[in-house]
Amino acid sequence: MAREKMLDLVEISPNAVPPVCKIQDYGKFLYEKDKSERAARKKQKIIVIKEVKFSVTVDEHDYQTKKNMAIRFLGDGDKVKASLRFKGRQMAHRDLGYKIINRLILDIGDAGLVEFMPRMEGTTLHAIIAPSKKAEVVVKKPVVPVEPKVGETVSVASAPAPVQA
Repeated sequence: MAREKMLDLVEISPNAVPPVCKIQDYGKFLYEKDKSERAARKKQKIIVIKEVKFSVTVDEHDYQTKKNMAIRFLGDGDKVKASLRFKGRQMAHRDLGYKIINRLILDIGDAGLVEFMPRMEGTTLHAIIAPSKKAEVVVKKPVVPVEPKVGETVSVASAPAPVQA
């Protein structure tokens, strides 16, 4: 029957009982299969891990800056690895490092979910934070104000407020 129509007998689902076959052009079948695989790859989100490094002696402003960077990374949909390296005698005061990482986790709050709780690997303490589903929805594009065109009437409610010098 397939030869009469100048087509091929293509096995669609070999694992099904009974196996499913279709009469169609095999070249067209391969093309459509490849096209659907390419579309599926295009829709995939590549997970990137961004790192934010702290030290035990981190100052308040530096901490706030790095915390804000971590929140921005999470908002972009990337994972964040918060790492803290101990140097020399700082290893005797690991509790200070745990306080900094735990404070970061609390400050990030709903923007991220802790994937790996803080743990030591050698002289480095690190935690991995993944973006929460809520954080990806909250990120919005900035609104750009539209200037009225020449000859266009502007209502008082939509007109920008006068600037006083």
